[in-house]
Amino acid sequence: MRGSQRPIVVVGSINMDLVSTVPRIPNAGETIFARDFQMHPGGKGANQAVGVARLDYPAVMIGMVGQDAFGKQLQEQLKKEGVDTTHVGECTAATGSASILVDATGENSIVVAAGANLHLTPEVLRAKVDLLREAGVVLTQLEIPLETVQCLAEMCAELHLPLILDPAPAQTLPDGMLRHVTWLTPNETEAQFYAGWALQNEEMLAKLFQAGAQGVILKRGALGSVLAEKTHLPHVIPAPAVTAVDTTAAGDAFNAAFAVGLMSGYGAIDSARFATAAAAISVTRPGAQPSLAIRSEVMTVLGAGIAT
Repeated sequence: MRGSQRPIVVVGSINMDLVSTVPRIPNAGETIFARDFQMHPGGKGANQAVGVARLDYPAVMIGMVGQDAFGKQLQEQLKKEGVDTTHVGECTAATGSASILVDATGENSIVVAAGANLHLTPEVLRAKVDLLREAGVVLTQLEIPLETVQCLAEMCAELHLPLILDPAPAQTLPDGMLRHVTWLTPNETEAQFYAGWALQNEEMLAKLFQAGAQGVILKRGALGSVLAEKTHLPHVIPAPAVTAVDTTAAGDAFNAAFAVGLMSGYGAIDSARFATAAAAISVTRPGAQPSLAIRSEVMTVLGAGIAT
């Protein structure tokens, strides 16, 4: 760890991304030719951990990989990026993977094979309680078993530890789980899933607060983000104008940077500005982890908007 900084602990998935660049997303039953194919380290959890480390903040990863070539490669890549992998375990299942199609506009379609990520169980997590006690904030997502996420939420509540949940991929959550979530960070599609498909943004935010979330950040892609807390009016944060190449991991870049902003002493609004800039930078480059910004790039985009 760097100095006396309390680390950001990321509990989540570790995948190998198999990325095909296509002219468009194919229809059901249709075969098309890819223009390019690449393999990149990914997984929402690993992406967020690397996003934190690239922003020059201590990141610790809790996750699972297989005892295979992908697992070894992904662990080495995390270490290379400066992520503490002491708490990454191995199991006999195949390392997780994601098949990603990226079209000419930068939009993507993703199919995830969870593999070893399903072995990140509540029992594994409970053995990490001493690590969680050292954390400043915890990041998690929904590419690991839902019962593990629920266990983590309860542990964070007991430890009075801020928890940032990226509720993706969208799925039905256990009753009451959101009461333990400090910041819920859905994109618009996910917010509609959790709050109601026909609702406007303000109504969706109200529904998410009713479900228990303490704070909500609605990620809106090129439109930026909306930050809302129960006791404050929503704050709209525009995104910098960029040319999107690949939106993969933009949400992960956002969550990582928001956590780093909070741990750097920024308020919630300035942390969301920091995160929106990091996400905007990520869509200008291909791949998940390769696209993630370093701190100097984010500060350049922000200019004098946030004091370092």
